[in-house]
Amino acid sequence: MTPRHTKVTSLAACLCLALVFPSSYADEAALFAIAKAASAERIESDITSLVQFGTRHTLSETESDERGIGAARRWIEAEFNRISAACGGCLKVYTQQRVFQGTPRIPNPTEVVNVIAVLQGTTDRNRYVIMSGDIDSRVTDPLDATSDSPGANDNASGMAGVLEAARILSQYRFAGSIVFAGLSGEEQGLFGGKIMAEQALIDDWYIEAVLNNDMIGNITGINGVTNNTTVRVFSEATRPTETDKEARLRRFTGGEVDSPSRNIARYIDRIADGYFLNLDVMMIYRLDRFGRGGHHRPFNEVGFPAVRIMETNEHYDRQHQDIRTAKAREYGDVLSGVDFDYAASVTGLNAVSLASMAFAPAPPLRVTIEGIVSASTTLKWVKVKDAVSYKVYWRLTTEAQWQWSRDSGDVAAFTLENVVIDNYIFGVASVNKNGIESPVVFPGPIGEFRRAKK
Repeated sequence: MTPRHTKVTSLAACLCLALVFPSSYADEAALFAIAKAASAERIESDITSLVQFGTRHTLSETESDERGIGAARRWIEAEFNRISAACGGCLKVYTQQRVFQGTPRIPNPTEVVNVIAVLQGTTDRNRYVIMSGDIDSRVTDPLDATSDSPGANDNASGMAGVLEAARILSQYRFAGSIVFAGLSGEEQGLFGGKIMAEQALIDDWYIEAVLNNDMIGNITGINGVTNNTTVRVFSEATRPTETDKEARLRRFTGGEVDSPSRNIARYIDRIADGYFLNLDVMMIYRLDRFGRGGHHRPFNEVGFPAVRIMETNEHYDRQHQDIRTAKAREYGDVLSGVDFDYAASVTGLNAVSLASMAFAPAPPLRVTIEGIVSASTTLKWVKVKDAVSYKVYWRLTTEAQWQWSRDSGDVAAFTLENVVIDNYIFGVASVNKNGIESPVVFPGPIGEFRRAKK
């Protein structure tokens, strides 16, 4: 479960514990409530609203209030503002825009507009965890901006999940900031993510994690498999910003499967195990599907931890297709291809993951490790705001998930006696006063969540 070992299997049990031990379980009680809060009915309503704009192609109509991407993004902005009004103005809602042209899929000058809502943190305001979905849609021809392109699953499902997560999490306050982002231009070349990632660098945001949701509503794949109990989380290995010096160090210390993105995936997997009875994470050790891309990639490319969250079984007849029937086979991304209960479950997983990271302190800084030709292993780190203790983790080098842990207390170094450095992978997490933990940090530059400025 989220990085605590006490496993509570129901909200009622957790609330009971919260009454007895209010200081120790308050955050965890909130996490159980958040896990149950996503509404399939609200998600269905939001997906339906997005579909009714006819097309949300990046090059489509922007002046109409009824059709095209302009109407869709104004509707999303209005929804964020409604959510903010309901929580007393707790969200900062704004847009980002830039004009692109001269690319294969944006030949003429086109304004790409993102819609952003920020729930500001209380004590660590410049630390951000982000949930993103895509506003735009497409049909078979990537330059066809006029044909009906409902994009019910790709990606009204992800955008509806972002709106629903904003409704849920706006009812709480967190140490770190949470961002809900509707990104445009994904189908034309990941331009919305590029705008947001580059602006985050300019604004010196500390982005701890980006959870990009792209298709979270389909449960029956082209392979004939129907599965509503698993979700895939794609994560890259080493950062593309890794230097030659860092690559040489990694060759001798390992860490190829312990980038911050990979440890975000592990974190989400543990959240699923701890807070959901019927939803498991399939961690995919790959940036994305073969030959395909998503809006987490522009964040990865500038060094931010980011993952893609999506359904396990895709149905390709329902992606990037003109709406038609051919030889008794139906094509097109329409409402009938979306399972709203499944989309609600995946939205809940996002919401709990975001909340847990935002409740928790930042991951520890500058983690290092010592223990060459020694019987024991020592980890050292720089303390972070709001952490009252730290937890050291380790696992066998062939294991996907952390296997063992040790509470170290409020210290900046800890030695695992008679645990040989050569035989395991190690990491450290920060812990807040209520026992909620950050993602685990692998020692050295490959594992750092906040990179030092070059």
